[in-house]
Amino acid sequence: MTNRIYAMTPLAVLVLAVLAQAQTFTTLYNFTGGKDGGEPYAGVIQDLAGNLYGTTYYGGDLSCGIYGCGAVYEVNTAGTEIALHSFTGYPSDGEYPETPVARDRAGNLYGSSTGGGSGPCYQGCGTVFKIATSGNETVQYSFTGGSDGGNPEQGLVVDKSGTVFGTTAYYGSSGDGTIFKVDSTRNFTLLHTFAGSPSDGANPMLGHLTIDKAGNLYGLTVKGGSSSECAAWGCGALYKLSKKGTLTIVHSFAGGTSDGCEPYGSVVQDKAGNLYGATYGCGANSAGTIWKVSKKGKETILHNFAGGSSDGCNPLVGVARDSKGNLYGVSGCGAYGWGALYKLSASRKLILLQSFDNSGGSEPFGEVLRTTNGVLFGTIQYGGSYGYGTVWSYVP
Repeated sequence: MTNRIYAMTPLAVLVLAVLAQAQTFTTLYNFTGGKDGGEPYAGVIQDLAGNLYGTTYYGGDLSCGIYGCGAVYEVNTAGTEIALHSFTGYPSDGEYPETPVARDRAGNLYGSSTGGGSGPCYQGCGTVFKIATSGNETVQYSFTGGSDGGNPEQGLVVDKSGTVFGTTAYYGSSGDGTIFKVDSTRNFTLLHTFAGSPSDGANPMLGHLTIDKAGNLYGLTVKGGSSSECAAWGCGALYKLSKKGTLTIVHSFAGGTSDGCEPYGSVVQDKAGNLYGATYGCGANSAGTIWKVSKKGKETILHNFAGGSSDGCNPLVGVARDSKGNLYGVSGCGAYGWGALYKLSASRKLILLQSFDNSGGSEPFGEVLRTTNGVLFGTIQYGGSYGYGTVWSYVP
């Protein structure tokens, strides 16, 4: 297995006991910035055995770049961190992944890196990679920075056939990014080129695409849309790409005080087809929003972030949803100003479940994973014991 490193956390022997307790926030792992990785932008996924998987932007192979070019890791149920792959960078491998990984039914992991690969951009235009269950990493596609796009800053989804779908934040024929797929034999297909305002979205970032049972894709772009409130580049858009390849703007964010703007991250869909997410800016307090959009495109603002010590602000990620309609996410602000984990009840009451205090991590960028038993998992980019971020759990 490529670059497989083991590192025990100080709490390793206590993790399982802690997870059995009620309303407990636990730091599962503190990244050191070394071979184990450092600064996780993305959240985590979980397998049936309870192991967590994710990426770090730095660390790994420290001979790559100044601080390492990033790593793919596993944190198992005993609190042990395993570096599954250390990126070696341009031109043979990816570097600096900001996105979460996706997992197929066989246990293979897929992801993208913002840089690296063989493309002509500075230090590469980014890659799509696969880590097989054997541990071998392969570059499935290297972006050229041409019509295919470049610098993927949003995660992938994988369908039953092993085809992965994703986006690029930039390049493409309009310079606003693209939507693509790569099949199990590494064939690349361009599905859509973003054209920007006023008729299309632009620059999808963070989180990941969402796919429904019919094979339709849903996603967010930070810019684009029809609103002129955010100048020529637009306030952002929620879109649907049908299985047949038709893109529809479901909602253009209007900005100002009546709507949010700059939606980063993912969307989550309920059984009725309603979509949920968050915006980084605008809203009643200029601190971002949590929103719901119906199948017909009608938007409802569920919460306007107010900032300060008793609320969150400016979320860079979407939300997780439980069967009762409660939403969970992370944002800035909170009691110590380093960010917070929150719950928005179905009755629209926001509760700060945990305020980050830097010693346990600060500035969360990764989306929250909610498991079937209600446990929440996530990452924090900075802070922790060594300053390079953490993986955490919260038991309600």
